[in-house]
Amino acid sequence: MSEGYSVSEGRPFPMGATVSAQGTNFAIFSEHAEKVELCLFDEMGQTETARIMLPGNTDHVWHGFVEGVQAGALYGYRVYGPYEPQRGHRFNPNKLLLDPYAKRIDGAFHWSSIMYGYDADNPRQDLVKDKRDNSRDMPKCVVVAPLCSSEKERISEARPQVPWHKTIIYETHVKGFTQLNLAIPSSARGTFAGLAHPENLAYIKELGVTAIELLPVHGFIDESFLTAQGLSNYWGYNSLHFFAPHSGYLNDGDPAEFRHFTQAAHEAGLEVILDVVYNHTSEGNHLGPTLSFRGIDNASYYCLQAQDSRFYVNDTGCGNTLNLKHPRVLQMVMDSLRYWVTEMGVDGFRFDLATVLGRESHGFDPGSGFFDAIKQDPVLASVKMIAEPWDIGPGGYQLGNYPTGWSEWNDRYRDTCRRFWRGDPGMLPEFARRIHGSSDLFEHSGRKPSSSVNFITSHDGFTLADLVSYKNRHNEANNEQNSDGHHSNFSENYGVEGETDDDAILYVRERQKRNFLATLFLSQGTPMLLAGDELSRSQKGNNNAYCQDNEINWLDWQALTKKEISLSKFVSHLIKVRSSSPLLTSQRYIHKPDEPDGKISWCVNWINSYGEPMKDAQWAEQHAHCLGWVLEKIPVAEDSDKKSERLLVLFNSGNDDVLFRLPEDENVIGWKCLVDTRFIDGQGVPSCYEPRGEVPLMHKSLCLLKALFDGQDERD
Repeated sequence: MSEGYSVSEGRPFPMGATVSAQGTNFAIFSEHAEKVELCLFDEMGQTETARIMLPGNTDHVWHGFVEGVQAGALYGYRVYGPYEPQRGHRFNPNKLLLDPYAKRIDGAFHWSSIMYGYDADNPRQDLVKDKRDNSRDMPKCVVVAPLCSSEKERISEARPQVPWHKTIIYETHVKGFTQLNLAIPSSARGTFAGLAHPENLAYIKELGVTAIELLPVHGFIDESFLTAQGLSNYWGYNSLHFFAPHSGYLNDGDPAEFRHFTQAAHEAGLEVILDVVYNHTSEGNHLGPTLSFRGIDNASYYCLQAQDSRFYVNDTGCGNTLNLKHPRVLQMVMDSLRYWVTEMGVDGFRFDLATVLGRESHGFDPGSGFFDAIKQDPVLASVKMIAEPWDIGPGGYQLGNYPTGWSEWNDRYRDTCRRFWRGDPGMLPEFARRIHGSSDLFEHSGRKPSSSVNFITSHDGFTLADLVSYKNRHNEANNEQNSDGHHSNFSENYGVEGETDDDAILYVRERQKRNFLATLFLSQGTPMLLAGDELSRSQKGNNNAYCQDNEINWLDWQALTKKEISLSKFVSHLIKVRSSSPLLTSQRYIHKPDEPDGKISWCVNWINSYGEPMKDAQWAEQHAHCLGWVLEKIPVAEDSDKKSERLLVLFNSGNDDVLFRLPEDENVIGWKCLVDTRFIDGQGVPSCYEPRGEVPLMHKSLCLLKALFDGQDERD
């Protein structure tokens, strides 16, 4: 059924649908297929107007050029081959399949038994092929013209290119951040167009962050068990389309809307980082649907169990694992990454369950094919790469073991800071290591402090407001009997579970929020702030809100109070303090003693509440909760034009107030107070302390002081 179309072999490269003035070249990989048919549809996507066998087969890439097919055409594939699940093959030409390289998808996915490649009603389950045609119900791929017409457009000179040591990440969700913002036109809320609105970008820019990290925006679908309960995969960690933006985030369906967002962000001086999911797909386990990869070449795209290829390796906990050890699957991931950088303007990626990507047959390998491919790639070698350094597979926890050039989410930082401020015993040594940039984890391989992405909260878990308001998770709305989500949150409610009008409890909660935020931005490493934490956004104790597409996750801009706006201003102040001090954004680890760096000596000291160096016995005290951290750079050459700089951060996570004696130094004429979390409204913060004075360090509070030297004053 190819009447009316002139078809030639075309080319095996590039993959996907490549449009030209004469028509479109189609290329799709399948190593084990016996035949591949291209199916074209009418503009409504309901009637199959042509079925064309791809005539070319080069190195397992099936290809053909179809004259007259232009941008906007709807298509899909039928792939022929054996249906033998025990051997890993699940070909079923009755099922229309989506092109893995499709850059736009038309139509919404709806769950139905017809989407399965097997007979779901048969007691033998996936061993019996389903013979029903699903093409009318299946979404269709859309032939898309290139978004950028020139190399100059693809590699924009306007990219901010913020160096790692100055990077501050703001993790947010396209819909959650914009859905309730009445300053945005209603049609644009919840979309990339809404996120690109000047009001949004101005707020983010004013806050002081440098990079927007978006939860997954690759096309994804909701799991069937969620839709059956009226829920959805709000977070989006269920990818199906690695080249197409999620249609739910597009205002008018045009992928160029995402490109317009990155351009607007760049013009505002902000980088864009994508949270990407290349570890599994939404096709699930052996009882999942046949939508794309499974029907194209199941045995190549997925890792299958050696003892029985009917079943999938499940290192992700999501039913399947993408097989990046296969060169064509690795090629697809690399092509996807390059597309989002060159065509879409993305500046970096955070890889979900990244250990999967680096796991070879013998286990995780920092020299794996994936990491090597990234490092040598002329496009990707220059963008930011962040790993979530764990999965649930064997040897899955790999914090600190990624190659140079990579940064990693540091969950040990998160848990240590939570436990320290909660007042857990024996935390001083571990706390000191974490705020120092976790040199014990990263420095051994020559990596820098920026390799540690520090965070107190993220999308996964409690928000900051809930961290200090709930001891226990409250996930009842997820319909899993409150059994889902993290068990170990290291949280505290300070007397009442959840909301309260008790002023004493509210005061300590507000102080603790500021303690966490100040710790985050004063630590060595790359800070990441969860969007809404600066405004005390609460999820009502839900620490696994992945399926809540509602007010639990949406930021309510209209309900903000003066107190919450004050917290936002506090965050902005912290970022200004951080950005203005080289001591807080060092490009290398500072130790004691430290070798001079040219004409400057850098060093770190740890002191006790008497203003004296910490002793080994004091580090070992289980009930010690008070610590002073001194960072300094001092000119060591007479001709140096640099000024001395010294910062002193005082921490008290205990339940008792402490008089902290300032260290003696005849060169210091005073100490300027930059941060004091005792003062919630910002009023009453002391401007300066005497050089040999004492600081009243309240229980559960933090104070940052800057030394004033002779010839300097409080304005320096």
